[in-house]
Amino acid sequence: MKKLPAIALSVTLVVVLLAAGGCSSKKAAVNTTPSSSSSGQSALKSPQNSTGLPLVVPAGFAVSNFANNLTGPRVLVLDSAGNLLVSCPSAGTVVALPDKDGNGVADSENPVVSGLNYPHGLAFQPSDPTKLYIAENNAVAVYDYNPQTMRAANRRQIIDLSPGGEHVTRSIMFAPAPNTGRLLIAIGSDCNVCYETDPQRAKILIANADGSGLRPFASGLRNSVFQTVHPVTGQIWATEMGRDYLGDNLPPDEINIIQDNHDYGWPTFYGKNVHDTQFDTNTYTTDPSIGKTPSYIDIPAHSAPLGLAFVTSDKWPADYKYNLIVAYHGSWNRSVPTGDKLVRMHLDRQGNFTSIEDFITGWQQPDGSRLGRPVGVIMRADGTAYVSDDSNGSVYRIAPL
Repeated sequence: MKKLPAIALSVTLVVVLLAAGGCSSKKAAVNTTPSSSSSGQSALKSPQNSTGLPLVVPAGFAVSNFANNLTGPRVLVLDSAGNLLVSCPSAGTVVALPDKDGNGVADSENPVVSGLNYPHGLAFQPSDPTKLYIAENNAVAVYDYNPQTMRAANRRQIIDLSPGGEHVTRSIMFAPAPNTGRLLIAIGSDCNVCYETDPQRAKILIANADGSGLRPFASGLRNSVFQTVHPVTGQIWATEMGRDYLGDNLPPDEINIIQDNHDYGWPTFYGKNVHDTQFDTNTYTTDPSIGKTPSYIDIPAHSAPLGLAFVTSDKWPADYKYNLIVAYHGSWNRSVPTGDKLVRMHLDRQGNFTSIEDFITGWQQPDGSRLGRPVGVIMRADGTAYVSDDSNGSVYRIAPL
């Protein structure tokens, strides 16, 4: 994928107008009429879907609208009080979506900060949750954040980033051990496929929490927008979007396990170190893939994987434990559209991969139209998951029954 799409559709529901802001949100009426049960899961409760969309939901789960009418919601984080925050890059805002009465619908939209330059990545400093980090297109800044008022103030720009570009999002995450307390910053390439000349692009960078010591952490990553940490191994897992214009089925998109000082192959390799000879026409006397790290999991081309989250809650069915839920944002240049769904990657406790299956589908319609595009995925400790949709402006709530 190249750029974020314009909003394609707004979900029409019975609503109560809430507080104004950069991402205008409305409160949804809840329809608890269940749809038919998924085959092979007769022991689980029939699925429930109250979104107003024709989503196919597995048995044992309910999906509903947590918030609607937002402007291109993307990255989701939880503050220390349990409030959900979401970045709205095209509106230049970050907003909070509290659910103080616990009814599964956002009570209001609280503007955390506005007037930003395409804010995308959000992260709270683990050692001090009153420090909110926001990655804009051209910078990373830290704010003083109050979880009671849900407001951010006293902006301090700590890192300058290369602005603009074909891939405009900047994503951040605090690293696990042995880099605890250090900040990871993901920046996509400035092209579809090229030898990148900008030293910051097509990489994940790492810096100290105050912005000092900025350096490359991992390279050869065309557009690795979202990362998460495996709950057992402590490894960094990331989605990666492959290049365009190699046809409908090449190259695969990827899940990578990100390690310091590793090169993941772009632009000369994709997937399991497959040489991109259409781009790289050089002749080699030795194996050019030496020193390149292959993908961990290959994903169908043009799926455009974004947010990802591991299942750790015992509230989910037992066979989901340690599986990975991934949002496919969907294709833009495939003859038959693909993606626009949530998938479940079957993993064991140590992260060994066996297979992929659909988790929630229905945004992609048979006629080629789409009713939404999933982006960010986050899970609470109680098993409640949230998924942002930057196309129809929603945040969905997914809960085990």
